[in-house]
Amino acid sequence: MSVLVWVLIGMALWHFTVLLPDRFYGGIIGALIAAVSGAVVTGYALPTPGVPPDNPPGFDEALWPLPGSVAALGVAYWWGRRAENDNAE
Repeated sequence: MSVLVWVLIGMALWHFTVLLPDRFYGGIIGALIAAVSGAVVTGYALPTPGVPPDNPPGFDEALWPLPGSVAALGVAYWWGRRAENDNAE
């Protein structure tokens, strides 16, 4: 159940990318992949590695994926912006 929460948190943050210019590496689908994968990685790794056995998941399981998802979106945006600038030159 915690993995589902992590994926949904990543998807929720991905929905806010429509407010930004489309400079993500891979476009909007690349942003989706980055947001979900970043959320799952940090959800799994923080605070202790592994999937929590609690069912239903607590509030902590919804907080730990946030920094990974935001960081992955930032990297995807930076990478896409860099690739766009390299092609323009």
